[in-house]
Amino acid sequence: MEKPFILHMLTTAKNLSPFDVNMAMDAGWVSAIPYINVEPSEVRGLVQDAIFSRGPKGLKRTGIFIGGRETQQAIDMLNMAKNSMVPPFEVPVFADPSGAFTTAAGMVAAIEKELADKFSTTLEGKTVLALGGTGPVGQAAAVIAAQAGANVRIIGRQIEKAERVAELCSEEFGDGKISIAAGADADKGEYIKTTDIVLATGAAGIELLNADLVAAATKLKVAADVNAVPPAGIAGVDAFDNGKAIEGSNSGAVGIGALTIGNIKYQTQSRLLKKMLESDTALYLHFEHAFQVAREYIKESN
Repeated sequence: MEKPFILHMLTTAKNLSPFDVNMAMDAGWVSAIPYINVEPSEVRGLVQDAIFSRGPKGLKRTGIFIGGRETQQAIDMLNMAKNSMVPPFEVPVFADPSGAFTTAAGMVAAIEKELADKFSTTLEGKTVLALGGTGPVGQAAAVIAAQAGANVRIIGRQIEKAERVAELCSEEFGDGKISIAAGADADKGEYIKTTDIVLATGAAGIELLNADLVAAATKLKVAADVNAVPPAGIAGVDAFDNGKAIEGSNSGAVGIGALTIGNIKYQTQSRLLKKMLESDTALYLHFEHAFQVAREYIKESN
């Protein structure tokens, strides 16, 4: 009798995300086992309990998922899990805190598509504003865009926090190979004048870019919003928009709404979970791998 597919799902929160559990089971994992309120110091013990309890065939049917709420914590736990493996006892690990990595990947991949289709250009050299960018989705999207060659600025209500997050993204998540700037929300009226792309990644139900700022964005090409709760994060961008012209834009900008991004996010997460099932070697998956898969999905869908 073959051993069942077991995904050990770790989270620092008091509850595991039902969304992630559904995604895991639908991807083919027979059992999704929750571990809640996990301290980072406990990762090593949990990982080694998982890998040493099964032989080589069983390990091919074993995986670890890392959830939680914080980007840095999830990456740290992913690295701890990797360092806890004892070859040949290794299993695939996938980090996606609050779905932020797959959401950010879907967002940037969708923007990349619109830039190519509508403006015959790429992210290279473009000026990007990440509004509400200090949260997990904003952080991951900022790094992905910067790694693709964009000049990214993270905007936050508190400039000190925005600066800390920008440095973290540049040095930790970008390995010091990218340079992300910071800015205060109070100054976005000036920044928007030279912006090509807007990422609205703030809390649900908060308008981050009003109609006046959309009109003032004379270089704007694409604006993407992950907020599906009214009011929209970007004036004139509906949750269903998929490259639709933004009403009131003087630059011919197009919008990408939350449900369009959400579909790509869903497909990306599903594919990564299936990739874990199919792999014969250890995988350590995070936002970079999510972006690769999101790109592949969009290419196949066209």
